Amino acid sequence: MTRSLSLQVTYKGGKPLAAYLSLGSNGKRAAARTEEVAPDLLVDYAADGAAIGVEILSPATVTVQQVWQVFDQLGLERPSASELSPLSAA
Repeated sequence: MTRSLSLQVTYKGGKPLAAYLSLGSNGKRAAARTEEVAPDLLVDYAADGAAIGVEILSPATVTVQQVWQVFDQLGLERPSASELSPLSAA
């Protein structure tokens, strides 16, 4: 099965405000609950318990390694560094 990730970084006043890493739900699944899994990192879960997205509250300070740790905790395949490159640019 091919994984579909989407990373969106939101800016305000030219500075990164937040980011959202969609885990392939294409925004079609609503979050039923959100859980903080690390500082500035929240995971959204659908009603069936599946992880549907990762909220990155401070994209300028969260590292690729921290995001990878979240994927490890969730038992998901890590995104490549290039898939997360917008975080480094933020």
